[in-house]
Amino acid sequence: MESLELNRVEMSPDITQLLIAWGGGDLKAMERLAPVLQQELHRVASARLAAEPPGHVLQTTALVNETYLRLIDWKNVRWQNRAQFFAMASQMMRHILVDYARAQHREKRGGSAVHVSLSQAEGVPLETSGDLAALDQALQTLESFAPRQGRIVELRFFGGLSLEETAEVLEVSVGTVRRDWSLARAWLYRELNRKMP
Repeated sequence: MESLELNRVEMSPDITQLLIAWGGGDLKAMERLAPVLQQELHRVASARLAAEPPGHVLQTTALVNETYLRLIDWKNVRWQNRAQFFAMASQMMRHILVDYARAQHREKRGGSAVHVSLSQAEGVPLETSGDLAALDQALQTLESFAPRQGRIVELRFFGGLSLEETAEVLEVSVGTVRRDWSLARAWLYRELNRKMP
């Protein structure tokens, strides 16, 4: 899995330069950047929505479009690199998915919940799945006492960033990310199972 992620990073080395040029007002950079970002966001969104039940109303394209529109509307952001952009995208996707799950839950008043599996983030053997709103609540609790671990879960799970990309965003070593990712997953596993009926 990591080798595929590394190849993906190597195939798009000019994203950082295009983001910086776009931030500097170069409209041609935006024209070249848009399809690349759409493709990357689509890949991430597809992975996130793969865990949804069949017939889920929120489609990949809708999630990508909503995320993309929110990101390009940030006129005062000075994009520094690809990792920063996808870190922001992971936050946006988290908020969109959680808001959607809460709206669906309110409409159904306790009906079938949207389920996601933490194992989707890296293909690791973590068997539990839980309601997306419950995951978000547990993640907020984790962020209150271990902010870096919470951020790592957000970047890896919602943003689809690799260990290396996550380390770049947080400016820590890959080993630190790997260790915190493991600790955060274990804590979330216990927390979500503790709250299950």
